[in-house]
Amino acid sequence: MLRLTKKFAELYKYRMLIYALVSRELKARYRGTFLGFFWSFVNPLLLLIVYTIVFGYILGPRMPEFGSDPKLYALFLFCGLLPWQVWFSASSLESANVLLVQGNLIKKMLFPTEILPIVVVISNFIHFLFGLPILLIFVPILGKSFTPFLLFLPVVMLVQFVFTLGFCFLFSALTVHFRDIKDILTNVLTFWFFTTPIIWPLSLPAVQNNKLISTFVQLNPLTHIMWGYQSCVYYGELIHWRRLGVTFLASLVLLFVGYFIFDKLRDSFPEEV
Repeated sequence: MLRLTKKFAELYKYRMLIYALVSRELKARYRGTFLGFFWSFVNPLLLLIVYTIVFGYILGPRMPEFGSDPKLYALFLFCGLLPWQVWFSASSLESANVLLVQGNLIKKMLFPTEILPIVVVISNFIHFLFGLPILLIFVPILGKSFTPFLLFLPVVMLVQFVFTLGFCFLFSALTVHFRDIKDILTNVLTFWFFTTPIIWPLSLPAVQNNKLISTFVQLNPLTHIMWGYQSCVYYGELIHWRRLGVTFLASLVLLFVGYFIFDKLRDSFPEEV
């Protein structure tokens, strides 16, 4: 534990390298495009419009909480969809492949391999931040109002950052040795998405009235992270400190376990990529 904590502290000296790689990643993503970084705002906006039309107007909300107002459901949906798809899911899938793609860097003896998953998580976090204004702009437009509890949004982001980083450390290391993890992870994330309260609220009767399903949902750490976003932005309520606190502790454990496995497998990376 002490050794891992010391290694984490040493990452600070690589801050300029992380900054350079994140900048390179952000520039490379939109290099050669006409709109450039403006796509970081356009993509979430298009996502919001598509889901509003499909789930709000075509299918229509089937949950009593939203009544017959598709705009409210669209806002609720986007509160979870943005942090999930733009940040968590994108980081998970990219990190599963990052060590294989960056094999030329890994084979350099002095290169700190552990910063590659960090770069992936930070890059997608920045894309999430670019999309966040789209969500906040549409809060009053779609019929809701801001409350002081919006100030707790950075707390929820911190919990997600720690959880996502631990998850990415773990699967970036394992994928080097088990290449089919990338395909498995794609299907797991799809299942995980639909079992997390993103397209449905926690108040859904089918969840609340079934003890087994309710327990399963509550044990999902991303349930409480997404609930945190919905509380701050959609409901305008105080986040559930106890459950989010437990999720944060679980995220720290995942971070240490993920980094521990990453560190143990580090020496084998140059041979496998």
